[in-house]
Amino acid sequence: MSRSLTSRLAAQSLFQSSRATVPKSSFQIARSISQTKSNRDDKPRRAPSRPSTASLLENIYGPSETSKTRPSPNNAMANLSQSLVFQTLDKSSTIDTSTLSRDTRRQVEAKEDDLEPYHFHIYSHKHNTHITCTKPNREPIISLSAGNIGFRKSRRGLFDSAYSLTKYVLERLIHNGWPMKMNRLEIVLRGFGQGREAALKVLMSPEGKVLRDKIVRVADSTRIKFGGTRSEKPRRL
Repeated sequence: MSRSLTSRLAAQSLFQSSRATVPKSSFQIARSISQTKSNRDDKPRRAPSRPSTASLLENIYGPSETSKTRPSPNNAMANLSQSLVFQTLDKSSTIDTSTLSRDTRRQVEAKEDDLEPYHFHIYSHKHNTHITCTKPNREPIISLSAGNIGFRKSRRGLFDSAYSLTKYVLERLIHNGWPMKMNRLEIVLRGFGQGREAALKVLMSPEGKVLRDKIVRVADSTRIKFGGTRSEKPRRL
């Protein structure tokens, strides 16, 4: 009994000694192979970051269409013209931007007599004188004769009546502000009575200076007969 106990204790002591020496020998063998010093990592290792939701969805369903059709840097300027900003600017806007682009200089409005001038008709015959001023579209502004200003019968065909008539017509035009609206004026003469010369005298006088600078043309519309019907019987006294 004692003999078997001693043998068991001896075997146990040998087994423990062999277990204690094995780690040392293995560590020495490992150190003999690699002579580098083992550095201790003082910094704690970071835990692996969790993948984002976008990357998980991309791995499951594939890349999105926006990433597939993402324009390259070379085509950035070409696609810029198709952006919503430029499309909005191209559309007709209801915002009044005239105040931003308004010129400081006053814009000259086109007058109605740029193409066709105003007309000053003087019709003078042996018995009377008629003066008519019309717009470029032939609408009358004023039309008077010597009889309208108080001359009667044979006095209507005299030089003085025609002179007074022309002065009165000019005063009426100036009073209504028509010379300021006129830019071009045409004088149309008809007939060879005394009123023809009287009206021209008024236009050449200081009273006619308002319209004289606006005259661009002087025309004669006297009727001239070439054949045609028989003339009226001349008056005999």
